[in-house]
Amino acid sequence: MLGWLLAVCAVVLVILVWPGNTYFGTDSQPDLGMSQQPSRSAAERWRVSDRGTDGGRVVSSDGGTAAVRLVCKPSALANYLLQHCRTFSEYSPCVGWTWRTSGFLQSVYEACWPYDSPVQFVRDNLQLSDDGLVALDWAVPSYQKRRRTSSHSTSPVLLIIPNSFGKITRNVLKLCEAALSLGYLPAVFNRRSHNGTPLTTLKLQQFGDPGDLREAVRYIRYRQPAGRLYAVSESTGAGLLLSYLGECGSSSYVTAAVCLSPVFRCQSWFENGLCWPIQWALVLYQKMCLSRYRTVLGQTVHTDTLFSCGSLRGLEEALFCQTAHKGTALVAATGTSSSNNSSGVWDAYWERNEPLRDVDEVAIPVLSVCAHDDPIRGDTQSTLPLELFETNPHFFLLLTGRGGHCGFSTQCDGSSVGAVGSATGVSSGIGRSGISWSHRALLEFFRATTDFFAAEERAKQLASRRRGLGGGSGGRVFRHRSVSTCKRVPACSHNIHAIYNWQRSYTR
Repeated sequence: MLGWLLAVCAVVLVILVWPGNTYFGTDSQPDLGMSQQPSRSAAERWRVSDRGTDGGRVVSSDGGTAAVRLVCKPSALANYLLQHCRTFSEYSPCVGWTWRTSGFLQSVYEACWPYDSPVQFVRDNLQLSDDGLVALDWAVPSYQKRRRTSSHSTSPVLLIIPNSFGKITRNVLKLCEAALSLGYLPAVFNRRSHNGTPLTTLKLQQFGDPGDLREAVRYIRYRQPAGRLYAVSESTGAGLLLSYLGECGSSSYVTAAVCLSPVFRCQSWFENGLCWPIQWALVLYQKMCLSRYRTVLGQTVHTDTLFSCGSLRGLEEALFCQTAHKGTALVAATGTSSSNNSSGVWDAYWERNEPLRDVDEVAIPVLSVCAHDDPIRGDTQSTLPLELFETNPHFFLLLTGRGGHCGFSTQCDGSSVGAVGSATGVSSGIGRSGISWSHRALLEFFRATTDFFAAEERAKQLASRRRGLGGGSGGRVFRHRSVSTCKRVPACSHNIHAIYNWQRSYTR
């Protein structure tokens, strides 16, 4: 009901208040330095231009009006992606007087409009080391009789991290459907108290605290030890994914990751705020979710302040940056904060939670898919860290002229599922309405990076044998190394049951 109300309010606001030429696509498309072109050879599809002083470059389609560009640092992997990721250059946004040309309306549609998905979910509630609970929702086809996947399965696992508000959107449901059709095992990560996950402790998860996600990933590796792990984040969920990849480095167990419409500079994003209709809707949704735990939260936070906030920053500060009215410090705070130094506590909070704080430690390929007209993220120049993509060989930015926030509608949204290579060579046929462009791009990115690293491993094995240093045993050892780290620690090198209580976790 809330989704329908927000959608109606947003449509009325756009029609009556905001200029039609901006939100109904009659204005010219932003100039990104490249164009949309039909699928051709790699040399014809892309044009490379140097950018900056650190070797970064912009790779774009060659031709007229701009549609999409790839910003990255020159590398062997970047060249391989240009040759094998045809979807990158095939983005054709809608034109003319249609709501699909509006970044705002696309964003509202993906966030609020209901979706009758053929996918069902099987939930694992994981009990953490501090007795808190997080949930993993495993997507399964509705026709599948067997509800559980064998631990001996070699199918790749796709870990999906929704937005930080816990809202499961159309985008997440359609991504699960697309991933299932291509042989992946999708699992949606739900934070404490999100999506019906019971709140069993007084601790809520901070914006960029990867502790709970780290334990969930270890459980996935324990349950599916033979399958590769890929990760996708949506919207503000990128803060958690990037924090995890930065803190864990080469021990993340993740082969490759994608951030759909990420928010990078999160402290500034909270401080600057959003346009009032979007901010009002997000604040209202978050208050509705927290109201269920109002009594228990009253032991650690000022609930009157919390539920009277009118901004996202106010909510975040009330939850994590204030002391309790009964003399105890908030669980997530530093323990020394007070009302007199709230600004210092706020800055200290983001020193621990800013997603890019350990970005130099990321050791796997990460693709970010963004739109120039994203109404949630804000202005492109001030919110996108272009220097990161120009200097760090692990980060790639796919920037489109239009697409809104997790929208990316195209002229041919009904494209067939067969456009993307299956992860296992088998398609279940569940993708009845086709795969959206952003989902095709990320799945193709996963396939290309996996193929690239497999080819690199074969080349190193061959070179080692030619030098006479590898031998038979050396080849076998390298064959079992992790694709993402070139060094693999044992999946269960400790007494895993002594640390986690999965046998006691609630399951439905």
